[in-house]
Amino acid sequence: MKTKKISQRNMSAKKIFRIFFVVTVLSLNVGCDQISKNIVRQKIDYKEQISLVNNHFTLTKIENTGAFLSLGQFLPQSIKLLLLIILPVIILSLIFFYVLKKQKLSNITIIGLCFIAGGGFGNIYDRIIYGSVTDFMHIDFAIFQTGIFNMADVSIMVGLFLIILELYIKRPKLDLEIVDNITND
Repeated sequence: MKTKKISQRNMSAKKIFRIFFVVTVLSLNVGCDQISKNIVRQKIDYKEQISLVNNHFTLTKIENTGAFLSLGQFLPQSIKLLLLIILPVIILSLIFFYVLKKQKLSNITIIGLCFIAGGGFGNIYDRIIYGSVTDFMHIDFAIFQTGIFNMADVSIMVGLFLIILELYIKRPKLDLEIVDNITND
């Protein structure tokens, strides 16, 4: 009887810690994104360019009414509402609840999904409050050049990188399991 109660307490403590961890990582991503955007909105004029790192990293403020690289910028407002706010809110909410409910996710996957959701929620917040997303960073290394992006975009890319990295690391183990299953049949 005591063992069952201790086990239930441990499960409750793990669930509470997981919720706290997920909300914290997600909130830190949204917070860093919003703080950086607020600083840019207050301190940098539109299309002003501040060159850093020998002109390889530039700060310049633009407002993006579309999605990634301004895709969808000229769509009708009702389509933008559906594709850039409603649908992403549904998908990001599903990711959030998936992370909370799915017990067998690794910490790297949890962090990666929280980064993706945090970045997505940061950009959606901008679209709802400001009608556009504030982008302000640009990288130019001669053969490699980016569009103008923000910290939410960085969060999304870091989250994707973490998930892909983990899949790559786990891949040999998965391949061996498949081979074992085939040879044992």
